[in-house]
Amino acid sequence: MGKVMTKVKLTNQDDEALVRRGLLPADQVRTVEVEALVDTGATMLVLPADVCRKLGLTPVERRRVRYADGRVREVPRVKNVGIEILGRDMVGSALVEAEGTTPLIGQIPLEELDLVVHPGTGDLMPDPDSPDAPLLDLLRAS
Repeated sequence: MGKVMTKVKLTNQDDEALVRRGLLPADQVRTVEVEALVDTGATMLVLPADVCRKLGLTPVERRRVRYADGRVREVPRVKNVGIEILGRDMVGSALVEAEGTTPLIGQIPLEELDLVVHPGTGDLMPDPDSPDAPLLDLLRAS
């Protein structure tokens, strides 16, 4: 299938909150557009440190991660990242990697945005069962 890449608009949601409270002009919200690799085997959003710096996102903690080659190490995590892909948006957190690394979209954002990789074309697309808006499964015992 090859690499699946997609455009992603990232926003500092703390800035958005300040705009809603009238404490920051809307044109000062820090936003970055990136080309990201869609990795259905990864869990989270992963951003390079330079993108986090442009967005004004400060690490809040460190998380242990396991790489595909089996290595385990701790990396910084940032919160309140606005993520928009194909017109669908969410707010989440991201793991931070070295400057210049390729941003990565993992399963958590894909699930919340209800996006899938088309098996034939390799294109990222809305789930065919919910083409107009995300449909999230909420399973609970009754």
